[in-house]
Amino acid sequence: MHRFPTGKMLFDLYHQDPDEADRLLFGRRTYPDRRGFLKNAGLAAMGALVGAAIPFHRNIPAHFIPVALASEPAIPGKDGLTVLNDRPMCAETPPHLLDDAITPTERHFVRNNGLMPQDLDASRWRLAIDGLVDRPVTLGIDDLGARFEVVTRALALECAGNGRAFFDPKADGEQWTYGAVACSEWTGVRLSDVLTAAGLQPGAVYTAHYGADTHVSGPESGLPISRGIPVTKAMDGHSLIAFAQNGQPIHPLNGGPLRLIVPGWPGSCSQKWLTRIEIRDQVHDGPKMTGTSYRLPNRSVAPGEAVDEKDFRIIESMPVKSLITHPATGHRTADDEIEVRGHAWTGEGRVDKVDLSFDFGATWKRASLDEPVNAYAWQNWRASIAFPGSGYYEVWARATDSRGVSQPHAIAWNPRGYLNNAMHRVAVYVE
Repeated sequence: MHRFPTGKMLFDLYHQDPDEADRLLFGRRTYPDRRGFLKNAGLAAMGALVGAAIPFHRNIPAHFIPVALASEPAIPGKDGLTVLNDRPMCAETPPHLLDDAITPTERHFVRNNGLMPQDLDASRWRLAIDGLVDRPVTLGIDDLGARFEVVTRALALECAGNGRAFFDPKADGEQWTYGAVACSEWTGVRLSDVLTAAGLQPGAVYTAHYGADTHVSGPESGLPISRGIPVTKAMDGHSLIAFAQNGQPIHPLNGGPLRLIVPGWPGSCSQKWLTRIEIRDQVHDGPKMTGTSYRLPNRSVAPGEAVDEKDFRIIESMPVKSLITHPATGHRTADDEIEVRGHAWTGEGRVDKVDLSFDFGATWKRASLDEPVNAYAWQNWRASIAFPGSGYYEVWARATDSRGVSQPHAIAWNPRGYLNNAMHRVAVYVE
């Protein structure tokens, strides 16, 4: 397992080349007087990583490692996430840490395709809108807030590969279990308002998104990811160009200072470190937009079956799904009745019901389900379950959406390990 360079790894990095470590981690340079070197993007990056402003930053010497970054195995600015990879950084949140109705920034999963840009200075950030538009424009973050209505929405984001770890045969890619999903509050402007102001031309079909991150093999290897969405989805009023997360600047590992939020569709559509949106007259063909990336076979296939590349289609709407956030699996209790709670969500429409079973699906109990706070937010649910006696139990959760589609018992296998929406189960021991 790879880790973000904290603790011993961080000290080793500084021991080998402290100037390069400063540059890589914070984009900062060492000045001859060894004071006042942490400025602009470097200061913003360190502040974001330690999770607060640094009032006495002018006193920080060169080659300094904040103690908040020096413990193992933490990810700066994150709490309790499990690291799957550190190049690029990918980390998921254990289900029991996702119990909040709105996901705190420190518990929002991280899914990067490339390396985080070094210069994250929001005051210098620019977004270009070009391609098939009448009025190409370049906007700063302040321009977005001044020219367009600013809105805040609770929006669920989920990686299309969430649940890939449970595929058999195994599928290549990050081995997510349950925690590549979150529902934070995002603040920004409607993508549709910006595109309308730019003036979409009649031939506009698809967007193309570009970010400031770099390929893990170096900039000469091209972009790490550049996906897009149909113009019809871009004009959905819930698709945002976001510059705040839970009322604060977006965490740099979550795409700050500027990113797209395209709710209901795979998280890969929500470009991080956004610098450009191009309007095209065809389906975008950027990196991880073609071949089998973020695509499913156009038919059901048997586990392990080979599928010709021409038989894959682009993933759009995400499936109905639920998550048990309390109790954590393996929970032991002397009580014969406990509260079970969690969230449910779907790519289009809404969730109509969540049912729970503790007898391996023989009987089901309806949970109390909250209304969504807005479209594309996950819905919170809860129920009390009374166990008939001591022993081992499994609690299963099954969501059903407004189209009448329910979560399946088993994984619908596909070669890339996408869209596993099988029912979530947790183990409970009654003593």
